Amino acid sequence: MRLDVWLLVGAALVLASILAVRLSHIVGLPSLLAYLGLGLLMGESGLGMRFNDTALAQTLGLGALVIILAEGGITTNWRRVRSGVPAALSLATLGSLVSVGVVAVAGHALLGMDWRLAFLLGAILAPTDAAAVFSVLRRLPLPERLAGILEAESGFNDAPVIIVVVLLSAADFHTPNLPMLFVVMVYELVAGAALGLAIGWLGAWTLRRTALPASGLYPIAVLSLAVGSYGAATILHASGFLATFVAALWLGNARLPHRPATRGFAEGLAWLAQIGLFIMLGLLASPADLPAQIVPGLIAGFVLVLVARPLSVVLSTAGFGMTWGEKIFMSWGGLRGAVPIVLATLPMRSGVPGADRLFALVFVVVVIFTLLQGPTLPAVARWCGVASVTEAREIEVEAAPLEELSADLLEVRIPADSRLNGVEIFEIRLPAKTLITLIVRGSDSFVPEPTTVLRAGDTLLVVATASARQAAERRLRAVSRRGKLAGWFGEEGLSELDAEESKGPRGLFSRWGRRARAARK
Repeated sequence: MRLDVWLLVGAALVLASILAVRLSHIVGLPSLLAYLGLGLLMGESGLGMRFNDTALAQTLGLGALVIILAEGGITTNWRRVRSGVPAALSLATLGSLVSVGVVAVAGHALLGMDWRLAFLLGAILAPTDAAAVFSVLRRLPLPERLAGILEAESGFNDAPVIIVVVLLSAADFHTPNLPMLFVVMVYELVAGAALGLAIGWLGAWTLRRTALPASGLYPIAVLSLAVGSYGAATILHASGFLATFVAALWLGNARLPHRPATRGFAEGLAWLAQIGLFIMLGLLASPADLPAQIVPGLIAGFVLVLVARPLSVVLSTAGFGMTWGEKIFMSWGGLRGAVPIVLATLPMRSGVPGADRLFALVFVVVVIFTLLQGPTLPAVARWCGVASVTEAREIEVEAAPLEELSADLLEVRIPADSRLNGVEIFEIRLPAKTLITLIVRGSDSFVPEPTTVLRAGDTLLVVATASARQAAERRLRAVSRRGKLAGWFGEEGLSELDAEESKGPRGLFSRWGRRARAARK
């Protein structure tokens, strides 16, 4: 086809995919299903487009996963996931190995696979998918620690299993030396994390001290550093996926210029990567091969969801103080997506016997169990008692650093049921060195007076010095929850993580100090 026809078809597909995102958001499904469906519709059994280049699919798929993982790190709030990182690392390593073993035994005993193919099935299905987890879980009102564990796990667990998949897919495969495999895995993970930290820290330090000529260059620089971490780590035989996520996590939480623009750019690029990736994987799948794998896919999927995942969660989170409700939700909330399907192209490219069947089986598992798990997550969260009820009046705050002024520009959105509705600005009693500079209300924007009444749906632009920012956020959060007399009710505006950190003797003295200062005022 001519270039103009390709551009027209590509634009139409992207627009159709954007509409599919809206529909999937309404029903609570990851949008990957719509994209896969578009790919199947365009494929050999639909519009007749043929695509069977597994080498190209693998290369493009890994590239798209790097961009998706980088976006996940950039948009992840470190304070939200910090307390859950130890449990997430345990899930990503010990939990993944347990899942691999259980699914491999089931594949050999129940599906008649040889041990090599059975372990490939276990390793391919072990990792949760960052795109699916972020797109679904970030819409649920979960406790910050629980949501942070699942988000961090989806960023970490690609790294260990891809080592196993690459080893088992090698053309010169031989039974591995398990102690040596363990040493290699530890080296790749530690070296990848260290390299990601180094690139993230050095990149943030440089960008803070470099005046680029255009604001649009900062998002490009940040994403280039994160993606470059993958290439640097892979050259050094370290984990490229882990290096990318760690570097992106550092850069996304550093006080860099134009942070909101960086997040928006990364999100847009990641959406485009997802659309292209899933449509390509839908094209790669052969619809004629899928029906034969429905029953094996159901067997493998139920073993994964009802046995392997729960067992891995129970064993890997022991000692982290998690309730049984949290463990049950984590077992059900381990969503699969693009990662397993992309990993299934590795044995296909290497010519592993039975790899075509394995790809179709993984494709069926991802589609069926995404349909099963995605829409039911809100109900499961309520049943497990982990749906947070404190989120209803919570305000959304975005911050952009004003480096030269040592200040932050906060963007505060007032939700419909917030008790900031009807409060005059002077009644909020914001801390010193904090000022509401602009209000955006509908299509209008204006500079407020002290007596301006806030309304639900308003967006506030608040300038606060770096030292006053945390106090300003807490005061806004407190009034949003309990109204202008929040202090009388003992509401301090702590986030969930702040509340956890304030426990214990040190936190007790800190609370007494805050209350004493408030009484003096």
